[in-house]
Amino acid sequence: MADRVYPSAKPNPQPPQALNGGGGNGEAPSFPPSKGQTYGATLPTYRPQPRKMPPPRRQRRRRGCCCSCCLWLSLILIALVFLASIAAGVFYVIYRPHLPTFEVNGLRLSAFNVSSSDHLTSRIDLNVTARNPSGKMAYLYDAASVSVSSGGVDVGDGSFPAFVHGAKNTTLLATKLSTSGGQTLDSKAAADLRKKTILPLEISVDTKVGVKIGSLKTKKMVIQVRCTGVKVAVPKGKAAPAVSSPNAACKVKLRIKIWKWIIS
Repeated sequence: MADRVYPSAKPNPQPPQALNGGGGNGEAPSFPPSKGQTYGATLPTYRPQPRKMPPPRRQRRRRGCCCSCCLWLSLILIALVFLASIAAGVFYVIYRPHLPTFEVNGLRLSAFNVSSSDHLTSRIDLNVTARNPSGKMAYLYDAASVSVSSGGVDVGDGSFPAFVHGAKNTTLLATKLSTSGGQTLDSKAAADLRKKTILPLEISVDTKVGVKIGSLKTKKMVIQVRCTGVKVAVPKGKAAPAVSSPNAACKVKLRIKIWKWIIS
């Protein structure tokens, strides 16, 4: 029996028509030229550029070093202050240091005269008691300069000799003060002194003192003693010398020099 030929279910598509004027004579279709072909330019060869590295951050490193240095210095200073405070506390507990005390227990104005030519002549006998309340410390005093003034006018000058002030010791200091060769005053100050019958006095003692603990001696420091509240009657003619009120207390100021600073 002969085979039957059945036609395909899908008809064969027609051959594509030529584009851009291309005919069906077998010529290849033409496509629009690219941008490079249009302008005749050649594309550059791609060459990767080296990557630029950011500059090293020196400022931050320097700032970090400065911060760390400041931190360490601060810690060192805090540690030194802490150790110094501990040492000071131990020293105070062991030695119980105290400043010396001074007291005027006698002053006699044996002569006091202001002449018509405004010359001052005076003689003063002064007794001062010095006490050292410290039990384990001695004070080493240099020679001290002593001056007595009234209302800002110098009425007598003298000195105390150098001495050693032992622990728990009381020392009596005596001196004579006078004006050197008759001091010339201005007219107003001379007139004020002539009118006074009671003379208020201020006594100043300036010297240097060192501390001795056992065999250890410290560097000497400036000490200033100021005694106020001393009053004495002005002798007239052949009257008996005037004696001041006893037991006038004094203030002591110690000036400690640390490098360029003075602590008082």
